[in-house]
Amino acid sequence: MSILNQFLLEGKTALITGASRGLGQGMAVALAEAGAHVICSSSSENGCAETVSLIESKGGKASQVAADLSNRNEVEKFIKRVYSISETIDILVNNAGTITRHPATEYPLEEWDMVLQVNLSSVFQMCQAFGKEMIKRGNGKIINVASLLSYSGGITVPAYTSSKHGIAGLTKALANEWAKDGVQVNAIAPGYFKTDNTQALQDNPERNKQITERIPSGKWGNPSDLGGAVVFLASQASNYVNGHVLTVDGGWMSR
Repeated sequence: MSILNQFLLEGKTALITGASRGLGQGMAVALAEAGAHVICSSSSENGCAETVSLIESKGGKASQVAADLSNRNEVEKFIKRVYSISETIDILVNNAGTITRHPATEYPLEEWDMVLQVNLSSVFQMCQAFGKEMIKRGNGKIINVASLLSYSGGITVPAYTSSKHGIAGLTKALANEWAKDGVQVNAIAPGYFKTDNTQALQDNPERNKQITERIPSGKWGNPSDLGGAVVFLASQASNYVNGHVLTVDGGWMSR
């Protein structure tokens, strides 16, 4: 197989959470453009309509399903709904996440539990459920979405930071167990991207300037900038890449 053909995802089915907009939408479109049937999920019914429409307008194939990742029992139901759409999930992209901000001394424990469930526990649930089937088949790709806060502490976001450190660790732990079974488990750590979630930072002249000056490329990323990374990790081209956290940050971490 030629090197370019190794990046094709034709005949594959990918599931991506948090695909209604932003980075999730960008990755979903990229996977579809590479040939995958993409099952998109968000927290609300019909929440991925725009993403599905965008994929279909480009000639791709997409479906959508709602997922309440804040509830362990609902995650189990979600997994069953996914299997009602497709018997096989070849590529799992755990992108959905949430964040709340409070000083650590005042951080509500109910919010701690919610953030850890959405960002980490639900990821393990889905890795476990879909990973079992990948192991049986002897192939599969799991891509978890980490963060720059998988490397640093941040301020007033102890739950989010803990969850993203956890994602980096979980990725390596699963890779250690499943590499021998033909399943590659990796992660992407996005830097600063122009999305709804970072709009407040973009609109703050001082913070925007500080962030931009630290990025060697001198600019924030766009969701489409994650396309190449996710397709690579989802494709045969990355068959010998395992347990890696790929930072896509314009060079932020090199400063």
